[in-house]
Amino acid sequence: MRWPKNVQIKEVGPRDGLQNEKIWVPTEDKIAWINMLSESGIKEIEYSSFVHPKWIPALSDAVEVGKGIKRNPNVTYSALVPNEKGLENALEAGIDMASVFMSASESHNKSNINKSIEETYPILKNVIEGAKQEEKRVTGYVSTVFDCPFEGKMNVDDVLRVCERLFELGVDDLSLGDTIGTAVPSQVEDLLEAVIDRFPNRSIIMHFHDTHGMAIANIVTAMQYGITRFDTSLGGLGGCPYAPGATGNVATNDVLYLLQGLGIQTGIDSARLQEATKFIQSTLNKKLPSRTFTSKLSEEKQKERYEKYEQDVAPEPNEAYPQRKREMIYFFIKNQYDRFRSKAE
Repeated sequence: MRWPKNVQIKEVGPRDGLQNEKIWVPTEDKIAWINMLSESGIKEIEYSSFVHPKWIPALSDAVEVGKGIKRNPNVTYSALVPNEKGLENALEAGIDMASVFMSASESHNKSNINKSIEETYPILKNVIEGAKQEEKRVTGYVSTVFDCPFEGKMNVDDVLRVCERLFELGVDDLSLGDTIGTAVPSQVEDLLEAVIDRFPNRSIIMHFHDTHGMAIANIVTAMQYGITRFDTSLGGLGGCPYAPGATGNVATNDVLYLLQGLGIQTGIDSARLQEATKFIQSTLNKKLPSRTFTSKLSEEKQKERYEKYEQDVAPEPNEAYPQRKREMIYFFIKNQYDRFRSKAE
């Protein structure tokens, strides 16, 4: 099997990861975290959402975050933009790319946006045109492309109609979302066979949630269809407020482990990524679900214990045997002597 030489990871943790958190993350901590991500080698970061704070209170400081982060010239900074007012705020805060969003499912679209699919298009059209006037690229998110929490399995033709319309409206890329994390590889095959027959695969991004542990398998399947761009969230943070049962996005850490194991280049420094994950786990005071992060954290703790042990038994200067070794030798000799004496008696 031939794997792609390079894969681009878009880090959506600061937006999709934090939007569902009940604990308020202080603005300065969000900024510090995004700055760490900016130095990790990740090339695109979705740093916040300009949805009204009433709907996403966890990201009500989007403008302050956008103005406060240290911009790395090698990183593209994007944000979720729902309407013209949101675009105005996003441009004030500073974005390189705008992300618009809607669902392939009528029910989920009404739950998420409070509008029908047809009512959503004119709003997105205004956002896309406004962003283009400011020479910003636009990504279109399409949610529930596999299954809907209200309607069940989605029809591929319905998904294609939404994709077609968004490209007509002027989006540069499409991110296809397994919003509730129920897809399996056969569903990914069915969708991508239809999608890449109509649209260039370089314009397609896959966005998997890991509710049933299938995200990595689905990414492997997508790569076999030539997809080389994926949305991921540090530590596996995330979940959709308007999709009951949805858990976190696929963990950036786990995807990076997969890609490195396959010899695929990402440009990401795994050590810096680990430090950024530890930072946000500590800030949220909750255990993150990434298996790779948990495994590496365990290795680090074992190494610390070993180094401490080595330090404890290290000999003092001019001391032939450290105290612990002398004690071990003493008890060994004493035990041998006692055994010899009991036999002699």
